[in-house]
Order: sequence, then structure tokens, then C-alpha cells
Amino acid sequence: MISRISLIQSLFCIGLLLSSSACKTENKAINTKDKNIDALLKKYPDSISLLLQRSNIYLDSLDFALAFSDVTRAYRLDSNRLESQQLYAKILNNAPNRNLRDINIAQKLYHKVLKKKPRDTEVLVELASTYAFQQDFERSFEYLDDALRVDPKCRNAYFKKGTNFLEMNRIDLAKSSYETATQQDPKFWEAYIILGDLYLAEENKIAIEYFKTARDLQPSLVETAYRLAYAYQMFGDVDAAQETYREMYALNKENAMPDFQIGYMKQFMTEEIDSAIYYYNEAIKLEPQFVEAWHNLGMCYEDKKDKTNALKCYSKALKYNPDFTKSREAADKLK
Repeated sequence: MISRISLIQSLFCIGLLLSSSACKTENKAINTKDKNIDALLKKYPDSISLLLQRSNIYLDSLDFALAFSDVTRAYRLDSNRLESQQLYAKILNNAPNRNLRDINIAQKLYHKVLKKKPRDTEVLVELASTYAFQQDFERSFEYLDDALRVDPKCRNAYFKKGTNFLEMNRIDLAKSSYETATQQDPKFWEAYIILGDLYLAEENKIAIEYFKTARDLQPSLVETAYRLAYAYQMFGDVDAAQETYREMYALNKENAMPDFQIGYMKQFMTEEIDSAIYYYNEAIKLEPQFVEAWHNLGMCYEDKKDKTNALKCYSKALKYNPDFTKSREAADKLK
């Protein structure tokens, strides 16, 4: 079952996806349309506009280290430039390894930018998120309300309100905020994913409908397919789950999760142990250090009274994770 911590982690990942490349750069002397930015930067290493462009490209692909490197150089070249301040703050505020010092710096920069762009909803929402990180939800909501006064249809403001409410464990208000976000933008697939997660955590079958919507909006994303397949699995629709997991193969043949989950259903839901063994082995071929797959494979061999192979599998699981207590206890019982 999905825990509240998992939901917060999921929200953080989706929050990164919401980070848009909104920083517009201007440099009429250099035409970048038909030229490679890397090559141009070798020729013009101090071009702030080019550095910001490339930093945004890296940010769009969630490569925060490279994005930070470029924006830091741009910021050092001109710390008073508004675009540099905003992008620098944005990267600090959204990086996976951010800490309180990073957030404090981002917050100060956003306040500077806000003086020049008081009606910029992106800045207001980002600033609100810095206060949420500091657990100052009152201030966070103030800036989100400011953003909504500027644009009552600002979907990201409602999304961030939902995130705040979720962290405050006010689930009904969180769901209401995410619903409002989808009303402002019916194509806001990220919000449907979170709503699906929330209802799945409550074992409410309506989660499937939210995941279906997200999948319809983003059919090429492994994430939307996986959420839908897992929801089918959770509610016992083995055929639909298997079909959707198999659809994931076309999206990413290197993903081990479809094989693992099909193996799981074969083992625990339909009791087809030989088929389960096949799928767990397929998952392990793709991900040799898949601890849970090794453990479940060991359980399958136990069911077949094959003590030798069961112990080998538990040993593999413990090799890759010595603290995996389930395999430790299962192996000790067999010895």
C-alpha cells in the first residue's frame, strides 16, 4: 500500500517535472537557431544568454548538476541580471539534494525578483514552495493566494496548495486542491497521478479512473502506464494489470518492473508458480541486483520443495542487501 511518505516523494518528483523552462534570454548578436549551443559557448564562454539557455535545457532534462554549473557561471558574471537570479533560485529550489541553506538563498533571490516582477505567478508559486520547505505554511499560502489573485486559473498554485495540505495531513483539502488544478487545466496529467495515488492509498477504486486519464494524456510515459497497471493489480483485475504491464515493454524494454509484477501476480494471485519463476528470472536478467525478485524467486522454489535453489536465491538477495531481513529469516529457517 502507498504510504504518506511515498506520496510526498512522488509529489517531489512530479514537482521537478513542473519546473518549466520559462527563463527567456535575449542576445540578438548571436543567432542560436541553427547552431549548437555547446559550440557557441566555446566561442563565447562569457555569454550569459547562452549559459542561461543551456542551463534551461539541462533543467528540462532534470540534469541539475549541469544546469547548476551553467547558471552559477552566469550569475557570477552578472549577479544583478534578473534572468540569472530567477533561474539560479529555481535550480536551488528544485534540486533533489537541496538543503535549508539552498532554500534560504533561493528565497532571498525570489524576493529580489518579485520586486521587479510582482505579478509573476511562477515566481510567486516558487517563493511559496520555499516557505513550505521551511514548514511555514501560513506564508506559503499567502504567496499562493497572491498568485491566484493575479491569475485565478493558475493551476500550479492549486497544485502547490494540494502539496501543502498533504504535508499537513489534511487529505480532503489536498484532494480538493488537486481537483481544482485539473479543472483549470484538464490536461494536467501530473495532478491526475497524485489524485490516483491518494485514492489508491485509501483503497478507493476510483484511483483507476484517475490513472486512466493520466495514461490517456501521456500514453508514451512509462510512469502513467505503471500506475494504471499497479492499480489494476491492487484491485484484483489480473488480466487488465498484465495487459498494461506488457504495454510497458513497448515503452521501455529495459524496465524490470513489468516482469516482477507479473511474476508477483502469478505467485500470489493465481498461484502459477512455474510462470512466476519465469517472470522473476526475466526481471533479474534486466536488473541483476533486484533484491525483491531474488527473494520472491526463493519463495517460489520453497513452494516447489527445492531447498537448494531457494537458499541460492536468498543468498543472492542478501549479497545485494545484507540487511534484507525477510531473506535472512527465510534462509535461517531452511538451514
